[in-house]
Amino acid sequence: MSWRFGSRGVVLTAYHPSGGNGGGDAPGGRRSGQYTMNHDHSKKTPDGASFDRSGSQDSLDELSMDDYWKELENIHETRGNNHEEQVALVVKEPDEGELEEEWLKEAGLSNLFGESSSDSLESVVFLSTLTRTQKAAVEKRVETVTQTMRKRNKQHQIPDVRDIFRLQNDSKEKVCDGNEPSTVRDSENKNETQDGTKGSKFSLGTDEQRRPLEDMPFLDTAINLEIPFAEQAANLKDSSVGKMCKGGGGDTLLPNFRLPKDKTGTTKIGDLAPQDMKKVYSLALIELTALYDVLGIDFKQQKAVKIKTKDSGLFGIPLSVLLEQDQKKVPGTKVPLIFQKLIAHIEEATLETEGLLRIPGVSTRIKSLCQELEAKFYEGTFNWENVKQHDAASLLKLFIRELPQPLLTVEYLKAFQDVQSLPMKKQQLQALNLLVLLLPEANRDTLKVLLEFLQRVTAHREKNKMTLKNVAMVMAPNLFTFHGFGSKAIEQSEFVMAAGTANVMRFMIQYQNLLWTIPKFIVNQVRKQNTESQKKEKKDKAMKKLLKKMAYDREKHDKQEKTPNDADVPQGVIRVQAPHLSKVSMAIQLTEELKAGDIVARFLSQKSGNVQTLKKEEVFLYEIGGNIGERCLDDETYMKDLYQLNPNAEWVIKSKQS
Repeated sequence: MSWRFGSRGVVLTAYHPSGGNGGGDAPGGRRSGQYTMNHDHSKKTPDGASFDRSGSQDSLDELSMDDYWKELENIHETRGNNHEEQVALVVKEPDEGELEEEWLKEAGLSNLFGESSSDSLESVVFLSTLTRTQKAAVEKRVETVTQTMRKRNKQHQIPDVRDIFRLQNDSKEKVCDGNEPSTVRDSENKNETQDGTKGSKFSLGTDEQRRPLEDMPFLDTAINLEIPFAEQAANLKDSSVGKMCKGGGGDTLLPNFRLPKDKTGTTKIGDLAPQDMKKVYSLALIELTALYDVLGIDFKQQKAVKIKTKDSGLFGIPLSVLLEQDQKKVPGTKVPLIFQKLIAHIEEATLETEGLLRIPGVSTRIKSLCQELEAKFYEGTFNWENVKQHDAASLLKLFIRELPQPLLTVEYLKAFQDVQSLPMKKQQLQALNLLVLLLPEANRDTLKVLLEFLQRVTAHREKNKMTLKNVAMVMAPNLFTFHGFGSKAIEQSEFVMAAGTANVMRFMIQYQNLLWTIPKFIVNQVRKQNTESQKKEKKDKAMKKLLKKMAYDREKHDKQEKTPNDADVPQGVIRVQAPHLSKVSMAIQLTEELKAGDIVARFLSQKSGNVQTLKKEEVFLYEIGGNIGERCLDDETYMKDLYQLNPNAEWVIKSKQS
């Protein structure tokens, strides 16, 4: 069966930053299709901060940037041999306040303005979990939108931003049944304590946020995931401790950042249920904005660009369209098949080939291979034996470059670039962590596969001569530029941007394992939102009726299904369900040292008449319900600590695919 489709186009909507010219015009009156945006590199560190800047160049001079410029020349040559018409970009200038409106919508706070502003009580729960820097970021955007709407003479009511947060503060006791939330307290309650709070506690760094930096219980190389990043930055600006980890261009000079052990378990992307990941997205956007605000960096999502693209094929196809094609052939595909195949083909030879990724394939041959792949890949008739390793590497980079929207997305590409402007390497890594959380799932999955491959390449640097810096130099132009960044005279500002993006690329490769971790303070905020939402729902009469009916049905079902082993569980004991294993249920006594991996191993060791079909690496213990939707636990999670955090959860062993 042929998987080729017609040539009709689709229109994509992305975002482009406001202000400035947005890049020069390409030859023939067309706009240059370059994703990199104008930057003001003359900005100083705000508020006279005393700490040193990391320096986006990181001791990179013109000579050490040679690989970067050679890669740009190769890109230019490849495009020069492609006589097809370039994609036309149509840029729309944003209206005043439009970016802030879009930001509030993305953060799930659209009901704070517009016709639905009278329903702002719906956001009380969400706002009650925000830290002081997160609240400041929201207030700033709401105020801008409010002023804009007043200028437009909108007919509907425009709430004052102070009223919104006053309403949220006044409603805390009602929402929380008298218990103060464990978020950052306003100045008027900062002397109060939470000693009387009942139930599980969620620390969002309330106490630590105002502690001197010298007293923080983490080493310089540790990434603190318990205290919100913007709060750490605010404290650092206010303290005399402004030391940063400076490093040069060599691989060994990057800080050895690590995650401290968390007894309640490390949460990775993919471990949470979709409904909780939506909350993570909103919180990550607000936290990233707050971090950039504290550090004086301008954070703006990009403003609408319409791009007409192909809706079938392999190269120059939107990721979503490409995956839709691939899933017809291989259901459940999360990373484009052509992308996976190109990486596999490169690795089939050897990763010890000198100059791998740096040495380009012949441009005319690359073009011919592209055309042949478009015609034969889905039919399964393409002969991969004809593809040389350097050609496959060039095709891989071409695939990334030719995406209609960059792999890092149009919305957040500038924010990725601006990571270089953050004053400390730890803050740069924190920002990248939040940005990865904001990527669409398809982009994030594809980026993860790419970064894992690049890390494997650098692992063979003694043979292939491709150090972390070399790989970053070669790959940065492919991720951070779009059609046509010619080999004309390079201005100093362009050099700074190039060096900065190369360093951002280094960070993404070196610290990728950290980037796919969901910070604990965000998980705790999600738990808090879930808890407060449940309390609020119980006060709603209509919801009470629904819950009563559900409780009746559940009780009826439990009576039918209950076994003697499901009787009252003693204190300090949890019941773990494993419906797909031989032993389907077991009471587990909690101890200080009991870990999630121990429970899974205990179940798998039980033998019965049933055949064991699942291995330890295929099944995981899940925390379900209570103050979380669903969370896959890592083997090192201490169960007693987690039980104290979420005593109402159910515990189920199952495979990650189910």
